[in-house]
Amino acid sequence: MAYQALDAYLERLNGSIGNAGAAHSSSKVWLDEQGRAIGRFFNTSLTSAFQPVRSFGDGSVIANEAFARSYSEIDDGLHLWKLLDQAASDDESVELDRLCRMLHAINYYRQAGAFAPGQAPELHLSVHARLLAAVNNNHGVAYRRILSALELPHERIVLQLPVVTPNQRWLLNYVLDNYRRNGFRLGVSANSPLEALGLLDKVRPDLIKVDARELADPDSVALLLLRAGEQGVRVFFKRVESREVFDKLEQYGSALAQPIYAQGYLWDTPAAALPGAAASGSQAAA
Repeated sequence: MAYQALDAYLERLNGSIGNAGAAHSSSKVWLDEQGRAIGRFFNTSLTSAFQPVRSFGDGSVIANEAFARSYSEIDDGLHLWKLLDQAASDDESVELDRLCRMLHAINYYRQAGAFAPGQAPELHLSVHARLLAAVNNNHGVAYRRILSALELPHERIVLQLPVVTPNQRWLLNYVLDNYRRNGFRLGVSANSPLEALGLLDKVRPDLIKVDARELADPDSVALLLLRAGEQGVRVFFKRVESREVFDKLEQYGSALAQPIYAQGYLWDTPAAALPGAAASGSQAAA
């Protein structure tokens, strides 16, 4: 494995915790027989699933977004964030968010060690909305310490902030500034290209993720791609789930000579294992 500190940590987990079917009383993190890291929250076992972000054209994987899932030995589990979050206080939500990001980093980089140094795709991690207001001005410090202890490359991790209302943008800027001071790259989320344009001007993120189900206005999509390109901000389209959306995005990219990056069920479902060979967009959409 390319990450020796992570390898040593996994060895300790493997040596001290046996059966993944029963939560170990002395730890919130343990390994199953396949080597997956599992965490415990509210008597629920959680692990990671990853969905690739692909480049149009060759279909190459440029990033993987991590999702928290219930642990299952036979499938990739269920999405439990909403259920668990509604049962948790603000402090507990912060704990859950940090636990998930730790699990994701472990589960990602224990597999990414197969890549050449510095060649693993980016890891995209979501920051939950309640975390924005629930923690103080030390956003990112605790997670940076975990990554440093495991000697994992924080510069290959993009923290994705949630959709916010216009009157919350001051909070978004505040959190972005804190994370940046801890060395992270940042992404923001938008429900539409028009909303993304507003964020592009006021927040200046490293990337913007736009809901691909809301592409009714071709002019705003074109303007977003052009202005983002001028500012060096990448635009990612999420929830690409139909051939119709795929064709629209392909047309935008061809007409504007701009790179298009997208993720969605048209190509991939989230899975515990990182994707292997790239599948081209034409093959996925066929």
